[in-house]
Amino acid sequence: MTTSPDSTPTPPEVGSTQSPHTDYRKLDREKLSPMHQHYVEVKEQYPNALLLYRVGDFFECFFQDAVIISRELELVQTSKYGGQEIGRVAMTGVPHHALDRYARLLVEKGYAVAICDQVEDSAEAAAQKRMVERQVTKLLTPGTLTDDGMLHARRNNFLAAVVIAGEHWGLAYADISTGEFFTTQSSSLTALSSELLRLQPSEILVPTNAPDLKTILRPGEKSDCLADCLPECFCYSLRSQTPFTLAEAKSRLIETFRIRSLEGLGCEHLPLAIRAAGGLLEYIEDTQKANQVPLQPLRTYSIADYLILDYQTRRNLEITQTVRDNSFHGSLLWALDRTCTAMGGRALRRWLLQPLLDPKGIRARQDTIQELVENTSLRQDLRQLLRNIYDLERITGRVGSGTANARDLLALADSLVRLNDLAELTSYGTSPYLKALQRVPPELERLGQKVIAHLVESPPLHLKEGGVIRDGVNPQLDEMRRLAKEDYEWITNLEATEKQRTGIPNLKVGYNKAFGYYISLPRSKAEKAPDDYIRKQTLTNEERYITPELKERETRILTAKDDLNKLEYEIFADLRSQVAQKTQEIRSIAKAVAAIDVLAGLAEVAVYQGYCRPEIEQGRRIEILDGRHPVVEQSLPVGLFVPNSTQMGRGDKIKNGEDSALSHPDLIILTGPNASGKSCYLRQVGLIQLMAQMGSFVPAKSAKLGICDRIFTRVGAVDDLATGQSTFMVEMNETANILNHATPKSLVLLDEIGRGTATFDGLSIAWAVAEYLATEIQAKTIFATHYHELNELASLISNVANYQVTVKEMPNEIIFLHQVRPGGADKSYGIEAGRLAGLPASVIDRAKQVMRQIEKHSKIALGLRQGIQKFEPIRTQKSNGKMTEQLDIFGD
Repeated sequence: MTTSPDSTPTPPEVGSTQSPHTDYRKLDREKLSPMHQHYVEVKEQYPNALLLYRVGDFFECFFQDAVIISRELELVQTSKYGGQEIGRVAMTGVPHHALDRYARLLVEKGYAVAICDQVEDSAEAAAQKRMVERQVTKLLTPGTLTDDGMLHARRNNFLAAVVIAGEHWGLAYADISTGEFFTTQSSSLTALSSELLRLQPSEILVPTNAPDLKTILRPGEKSDCLADCLPECFCYSLRSQTPFTLAEAKSRLIETFRIRSLEGLGCEHLPLAIRAAGGLLEYIEDTQKANQVPLQPLRTYSIADYLILDYQTRRNLEITQTVRDNSFHGSLLWALDRTCTAMGGRALRRWLLQPLLDPKGIRARQDTIQELVENTSLRQDLRQLLRNIYDLERITGRVGSGTANARDLLALADSLVRLNDLAELTSYGTSPYLKALQRVPPELERLGQKVIAHLVESPPLHLKEGGVIRDGVNPQLDEMRRLAKEDYEWITNLEATEKQRTGIPNLKVGYNKAFGYYISLPRSKAEKAPDDYIRKQTLTNEERYITPELKERETRILTAKDDLNKLEYEIFADLRSQVAQKTQEIRSIAKAVAAIDVLAGLAEVAVYQGYCRPEIEQGRRIEILDGRHPVVEQSLPVGLFVPNSTQMGRGDKIKNGEDSALSHPDLIILTGPNASGKSCYLRQVGLIQLMAQMGSFVPAKSAKLGICDRIFTRVGAVDDLATGQSTFMVEMNETANILNHATPKSLVLLDEIGRGTATFDGLSIAWAVAEYLATEIQAKTIFATHYHELNELASLISNVANYQVTVKEMPNEIIFLHQVRPGGADKSYGIEAGRLAGLPASVIDRAKQVMRQIEKHSKIALGLRQGIQKFEPIRTQKSNGKMTEQLDIFGD
């Protein structure tokens, strides 16, 4: 029996019931086995990471890490001998071939994972009777993943860093798998929270003076070091403040991008943005070890340059996932995503979450979609070609960091060669995004052809196994292969040659790891062995021999294999290095490919779903003819969705009291029964506005839309048990946010206000909110409500109009027509909705009786009418010094 020099033979357990040790800090380190001593040394360098330590064919964890991994991965925790006086220590192991899968699961749970791998041949260490050398080769954290198996192909994996100073903040974020790197600075901590919720970073770095400066807080964990504006749903890494100081951060940015100042990056006068970006760079360098991450040049942006969608709006409009079960199916992204590449899928997600405010940028996208809609053959050929383009962004990232394998390089080369076909296909295109593909650098195609000429058609997964480089690439490699082939052929023919030479028909040539190649003769034929046969081993029924020439050939074969693999790897590494020098050029063209993929997909949706090109204006109006909900429409059989038009947003030249204000009101009071389509109508208007500013065509016959600065939604509410807030309080918080931040250029979509309290309170709040939006803010607003008493507002305020979702009343039922028409509903049909939901007939009958009594004796409608008759405007002083009239519908 042989033992590895890495470990001490494990003595048998004789009736021991002692629990294995789980805390190495309580043990005498000198008494640990050599391997466990080294494990502890490495662990102390990465105290907040789970350490996976390569031992043979397994990655093993010891002590407390073994307990955590056993619990989190539901693996069996065992134990291992840790030293003569130590006894057994806790151990959990995973097979080396399953490392990626288990590491991904741990990272998804918010853990950092340090991979300590063998960095030399174990046979060489065994020959010298010493422990195999090991080093940490990877430090995996949620925000620093690069391997495809650990990433979502169509979603960015952002690492963010935040610096907060009072009400001001700086934010930097990067996706090291694609090289994207952005920074911004702003005020309002609410805006910071909203931006983080938009980005959904996998990990957020926070500078702090906490005692443990490298702690990772998993989602839901709390720390006194975190500001209240940082959502608890994210994974946070607490870092030393030193890399986040202005001088340190500025120096690191200048050194990384080899520039003299930060003026060219646009952040010279944004100190908090610089600090966040510098701290993020330091963390990447710290976690990536020897792998240099090729980031794109830092880009500075302002959140004011884009349509602002807060978390509630993104959630209520179901942009990337549904409200009910957080699924992709049924979201706007699901309805629009026809992209052919992973790059395009990620770009579409970014565009949806960050619509534009610049009409020029919007029209550039529209022009490209229009051209692709009108040119069917171009669109179809383009999409067919895009299906053969691999993920250039992420492959280039692995190439630049030196971790790409031969399959990665071949996929990249194949895509580079196809770029010329893309350029030819789009050569007659006139729109901006098509023109961007016409300028493919010719050196990229030549580089791709060179890679294809160097690598075999189906290379192995692991680089050091050989068989990667084609014949004819390197003369030295070809000569080595020729000699190795001759030696293999000689051994292959040896058995037949020796049988003929010795006259022994049952002579055999074999091989085993212990003795190498040998010639086997039966014991009965041993006396016929030629003089050059050297006896190597005697067995029961056979004798094994070697010859000087056989050993020479064997030595050459074994040596040649190692030399061949080494030379192939050197040739491959040099080729990969040549490709890495073109990282920025490849990423630039990859961005253009991703954009055209998005636009071609949107054109495809526009053609098959009958979308129109919206007219983008600088004004405030919204004119949508026969608009449709893009998601609901695709979920229903063809032709069943009922379209509705929308006209709102008075022009700047329209004054209060003019008839045109009634046809284009600022505020629409939308009434109608439950399940009639009010919520669907609200959302479809919001989604059409969002899609238009994203540059997409929209589901309507025609549309004229002004630019919105923000879209607000308040659709439904639930108790927030974590903060002890009731449904009504959540509703009021959301409403307050809208009233405090909406502007005349905003689009506000309200689905019920004041339903979570007493009727009089709720109606009063709903009235006051609607009145404030119409008179003070004058935001474009659709207010869906069951308080049909609010229809009275239209008679008092000139820019308010009543609309209703119509129904057809039958003797014993109502039929929902799902049509929005002018006029206000005078009833809510709630009892009928209860009947449709399956309430017992006796309950329905009793409800009708009670309803008749309430309607007979109710004073609400009478109070409203009397209050209106007593209405007198109350003049109030506004903050800007101007006087305005406040409506007082309830008299005093």
